[in-house]
Amino acid sequence: METQSYDEKFMKIQEHPKIIVITGAESTGKSVLTSYLGHVFTSPWYPEYAREYLEKSGPVYSRHDVETIAHVQFEQMEEALKIDAHFVFFDTWLIITKIWMEVVYGECPEWISQAISSAPVDLFLLCNTDIPWIPDPFRENGGEMREKLSGMYRENLIHYGLNFSIISGKGEARFACARKIIQQLS
Repeated sequence: METQSYDEKFMKIQEHPKIIVITGAESTGKSVLTSYLGHVFTSPWYPEYAREYLEKSGPVYSRHDVETIAHVQFEQMEEALKIDAHFVFFDTWLIITKIWMEVVYGECPEWISQAISSAPVDLFLLCNTDIPWIPDPFRENGGEMREKLSGMYRENLIHYGLNFSIISGKGEARFACARKIIQQLS
């Protein structure tokens, strides 16, 4: 699928909310943190779309399913840029889907890489693996693979030159770490 870059598509938008994407390996508290930040900063937030999709279709998925998820994530970003708010938070986004495609299928469509490189994301919060992995029907990658994926997310954030901070700590310390970083972004 050919898609215009965010730069081309939204050149006319002078101001948009600060977009913050919470990313990281499985079971690192992304969903809880995203919801928390949305409430603390009284800002809209997007739940993890891949989980929503798989909860409806089942835990077995195809390449087509993952690409469908990526298209919706792209559309959500387009929508978020039009919201009248100071912040908009995303529980995961295309960077996770890119790595998911590469790990499971050995490649990723170029449009996803282009969307990542041109997306107007102000900050990625990379959740550290310093909290326990909790299995559920939609998680596939605990143990060593979880650590490997965490490294891949970090490497990709660096590769694309994206602004990111690592979120560490347990419980309130994790929340405080994220709050402090976002307050500095304001």
